[in-house]
Order: sequence, then C-alpha cells, then structure tokens
Amino acid sequence: MKTRITELFGIEHPIIQGGMHFVGLAEMAAAVSNAGGLGIITGLTQRTPEGLAKEIARCKEMTDKPFGVNLTFLPSVNPPDYPGFVKVIIESGVKVVETAGNNPQKYLPALKEAGIKVIHKCTAVRHALKAEKIGCDAVSVDGFECGGHPGEDDIPNFILLPRAADELTIPFVASGGMADARSLVAALAMGAEGMNMGTRFIATKEAPVHENVKQAIVDASELDTRLVMRPLRNTERVLTNPAVERLLAKEKELGANLRFEDIADEVAGVYPKIMQEGHMEIGAWSCGMVAGLINDIPSVQELIDQVMTEADTLIKQRLSGLC
Repeated sequence: MKTRITELFGIEHPIIQGGMHFVGLAEMAAAVSNAGGLGIITGLTQRTPEGLAKEIARCKEMTDKPFGVNLTFLPSVNPPDYPGFVKVIIESGVKVVETAGNNPQKYLPALKEAGIKVIHKCTAVRHALKAEKIGCDAVSVDGFECGGHPGEDDIPNFILLPRAADELTIPFVASGGMADARSLVAALAMGAEGMNMGTRFIATKEAPVHENVKQAIVDASELDTRLVMRPLRNTERVLTNPAVERLLAKEKELGANLRFEDIADEVAGVYPKIMQEGHMEIGAWSCGMVAGLINDIPSVQELIDQVMTEADTLIKQRLSGLC
C-alpha cells in the first residue's frame, strides 16, 4: 500500500509506532521497522543525549530500515538538554523525528538542514495548521480516544480526522483508537495517509515491557481508562488501578486548590517500576481506550501482516461490494 506517508518516510506500510515512555526502546523500534512500518525510539526515556546516541546505535544493529526518534518538548523548570538531543539525532543519521508537546519551531532549521523529516503530534486542527505553517512535513492527529495526552478539546477522531483533511495540505496520520485493519481503512477513508499505534504495540511479543503490562491491556475493556490531571490542564488518559483512583479522589477533594505536588506520588517517576518491574498498582500510566479491541499478544510482524492483509480484504471485497 502506497500513501504520501509511505513515500515521505520510505516505508512499506502506512503504520507508525508512537513514541512511548519506557516502551520506545531499540527493540520496539527495530521490530516495527523490520515489519515494514516506522519504528520510533522515545528520546527522553534515555535521559541524556549520550544515552540516546547509544540507543540509536543499538537500533541500527537490529535493523537497516528507516526508524525515527520521538522528541517531546515539555515545559520544565529544569528542561532536558534539547540542543544536545537534537545534535545527537543529526549526527547519528536518523532521518525521521516525531516531535510532540510544545512548538518545535526553534529546532526545525537544524533538523531540516540535515535532511530530517519531521512529523508533529497534534490534538487539534489549529495546532496541526501551525505545524504545517512552521514547516513540519507531516502531522499525527491525536483524537480524544488516545492514550497519554489528548489535549483539552475532547474531540474524537470521527470528527477530528475529517476536519484535519479539510484544512491541511501536508499528509497526516490518525492516532488514538488505532488497533487493526478496520482502524487503518477508516482512517484512510477520513483523509489520513496512515495510522499511528501506541497501546496496540505495547501488547506485542517484542515490546520491552513487563508481561504484567501486556496482560493488563489484554484484560482491559474500553471502559477501563480514566482521565487524570484535568484540573491542571495537563490531561492524561491512563489505565485505571488503585493509584489512579486515589489520584482522582485527591482531585475531587482538592478541586481548584489542586497542585501537582499533591498527586506526585501517583505520577512522578512511576514508569520504570511499572514498565520494567511490573508493579501495576503503583501509579498512573498511559493507555488508550483501544485496549478494548486488544485481545492477544502477537509478534510485531504478525500484527502488521494481519493489519495489511485484512485491510486489503476490507477495501477490495467488503467496501467494493457495497458499490
């Protein structure tokens, strides 16, 4: 299947693996790229530019296919060494960067001069248009269903994707609620050029996370996510557990007086304990509503092959048969 996204990134299938904290390691990115999609290393998981350089080198040992690096720009009193991360990405020869969070404009000239394609993650059409204006090559449009940060507009993909198609000239992929061939075909029908999967890729054999995490996704339904940090306007969709319910109780009790410090125990520094050690009740971790569509733990190759085979069948048989 050829779309503007496959042509832009030099990949076989229009499937991108989202950049996920403590999931987007070399093993994950290489598996997706080897299966014909675009794997993504999560830059800030590595904490330092030197760590990222080593992770990129590890990924290159596992694949000769294109892969990218996610770089999320976060507001912080002590921000990461973003110039150092950008320098490492350029010097390592990575050709795709997925940016997220704050406006990446400051770093675009250096990335573009190095011939790097930039896809920016957006949760609103106005943000996607801004990304297009500043020179991003593509955008990932994240609907309200997505795991992680869905923004504050609460617009689901059945509205957001057609709106993006109406406004954008650069290609975009659909993110949030993407799990299978139906997701891909629906996204294409609404104007996207492919899809970005996050939660679905966590529940694969190659995902470098504890088996408890994978099983939690398989066991969950579409009703098992919660929105936390809404009062702080830093909304995050997470899988419910006792820590998340404690967090929500604090939010309700404190109301407008809530501060980040009040919920830090449930959200700060919990990812290594969850993703690597499998302590599932210790804190909040990002998970999409799409968990309700995930019932198995295949290999990445099996997953992508199934998506593409079934998408072809949907397009050529079911949809054409309705005409």
